[in-house]
Amino acid sequence: MNLPDPDAYGVTTATDTVRFERLLPGPIERVWAYLTEPEKRKQWLAGGEMELKAGGEANLLFKHSEFTDEPAPEQYAEMNTKGFPSQHRILDIDPPRMLAMTWPGEDAHESEVVFELFPEGGMVLLVITHKRLADRGEMANVASGWHAHLGVLATVLEGGGVKRFWSRIPELEADYQKRFAQD
Repeated sequence: MNLPDPDAYGVTTATDTVRFERLLPGPIERVWAYLTEPEKRKQWLAGGEMELKAGGEANLLFKHSEFTDEPAPEQYAEMNTKGFPSQHRILDIDPPRMLAMTWPGEDAHESEVVFELFPEGGMVLLVITHKRLADRGEMANVASGWHAHLGVLATVLEGGGVKRFWSRIPELEADYQKRFAQD
């Protein structure tokens, strides 16, 4: 079996879609908890409550200072310390295998994110597909964010300490802009 690179770049699967694969320490219920439970989710992405049913609300609070000590770039400083609330809606759910939700974007554009979990022995393959992105610029921004967040998630699940996030974003965004310009 070819194992996914733990730091692999996301790939475009359509003109408005980017997909990531990460092999993470299991079991599947553990990874599911880090997607759905606020106290675990805030260690790598965002806290906040989710109504775990189709049509349910997911009120996320992105407060990156909860999972990294790195200083945020000036444009994100307030979000880093005070947090950024974001309203989402659960589109579909099949615990502990799949969670699909809306993802608000700029200018009221709404995209969709699907998290899928597949057991692989003692590991879990997490597949994130973010679709209906507005343009290549949004794709590069979203992809660099997911890439950095997934690095934090892997560190957390592996029991690691220091979590890099902000220091990765500029390089990742530049890389994704180049990659997506070639697609």
